[in-house]
Amino acid sequence: MYLAAVSVFVCATVLQTVVAVPLLNAPGCPEPYGVQTYPHPELCDQFFLCTNGTLTLEQCENGLLYDGKGNVHNHCNYHWAVECGPRKAVLVPLSSPGCEYRFGIYPEGPHCSTNYIKCADGYPYLNHCDPGLAYDDKTHSCNWPDLLLDQCNPEAVVGFKCPDKVDPHSISAKFAPFPRYSIPGDCEHLVTCVNGFPRLISCEEGKVLDETSLTCEDPEHVPSCGHFKKK
Repeated sequence: MYLAAVSVFVCATVLQTVVAVPLLNAPGCPEPYGVQTYPHPELCDQFFLCTNGTLTLEQCENGLLYDGKGNVHNHCNYHWAVECGPRKAVLVPLSSPGCEYRFGIYPEGPHCSTNYIKCADGYPYLNHCDPGLAYDDKTHSCNWPDLLLDQCNPEAVVGFKCPDKVDPHSISAKFAPFPRYSIPGDCEHLVTCVNGFPRLISCEEGKVLDETSLTCEDPEHVPSCGHFKKK
């Protein structure tokens, strides 16, 4: 088999460093055209790359590993998103200000934040969560603040406090057990209360909030928001 033959070749030549030139005397790529990648049989931070029939051994950048799915940089993915199985992962931090690895996603600080740091080539870039969300270091993504109660105050993040009681005759009550509320002057969002905590919901592209029904509609059907254009 192709990969078995490559494995024998690599083990025999003991290639452990970055190789950016064609592998001499290696088996040919299974596809003569296009770009294909294949896992290294032993190492999770290296992989084989076939480019129009030319085979090279590639090294993932610091903080990245190969899984055949991710494409954060050069076909590699963040290390925490990769299941290496029996392949060995060599992860040595190369710290720079704000970045543990050259590539990674990190919290802005120890407290609840609607921002996060995305490192690329060792440089930290500040990114913003969508409105109403906060960064979750466990999932490396933005999340509802009511799912982060150990560090976040949902009311502070969303800017809304859910009422203790819902008028049973109100429009909000029609959406129980997750009552909805409008935000004065905001044509783009509504608030849904989940277990007493607010979640900011955005209307889909091209829609605006109708305060009389608490649903998102076409702007021409909502006179108060007919002028609104989603950014």
